Amino acid sequence: MKKQIFLLAAAATALLSSCGASIATPAGVGALYTDIQHGEAVTANSVGTKVGTATANNILGLVTMGDASITAAAKSAGIRKISHIDAKKTNLLGIFSTYTIYVYGE
Repeated sequence: MKKQIFLLAAAATALLSSCGASIATPAGVGALYTDIQHGEAVTANSVGTKVGTATANNILGLVTMGDASITAAAKSAGIRKISHIDAKKTNLLGIFSTYTIYVYGE
């Protein structure tokens, strides 16, 4: 019986340990909910009027899909000169999380 409990605890730890790790933020990760926006990078180019976004999603810490690259975000708005990049990270109980990149420029 003790062996079964140990194996169940080890399996639960392995499955749930990656849930929050993929959404780490400068302010930390909330145990129940995380919703944070922050700056990623800045260039010397002037602030543009276009905004492009790209998103990746994570389900149960097991499946991650999407293209949240700077290239994808810039292409989505036709941006050739990037002025700065922001990011938004959301996590709900480690069950579902999103990472969205915002690219600003001309």
